[in-house]
Amino acid sequence: MAASITFYNSFREYVADGTIDLDSHTFKVMLVSSSYTFSASHTVKGDITNELSTANGYTAGGATLASVTWGHSGATATFDAADTAWTASGGSLTARRAIIYSDTASNDELVASILLDTTPADVTVTDGNTLTLQWNDAGILTIS
Repeated sequence: MAASITFYNSFREYVADGTIDLDSHTFKVMLVSSSYTFSASHTVKGDITNELSTANGYTAGGATLASVTWGHSGATATFDAADTAWTASGGSLTARRAIIYSDTASNDELVASILLDTTPADVTVTDGNTLTLQWNDAGILTIS
């Protein structure tokens, strides 16, 4: 589930000037509640409010993106990762958005915000169930 992805305005500059290195940085994805108001002008993790609390299977700061790749085939370059999942444990998890950021960059620079449901509405997974961010088959980001 990754309904709609929007890249933060600053992401383009961060990639161009080397602040974010898609080849070597560690990227994380965190969950936020519906109280977070998205703004494309946010630049760093510190701009993000209303991250879920450490509880019920979620850890503050989010999950590390696994199997990150940045490569190209012909004229198409792709940034991708393995799907990311949280299993609710001891209660439900309720989130509206997921936020990708560089955990290596000096200020935890932002990459993208993912609206979890197209309506938009909160997504709730109950105890024992899993919330999975399934990245697009073409990758998180494709440049062609």
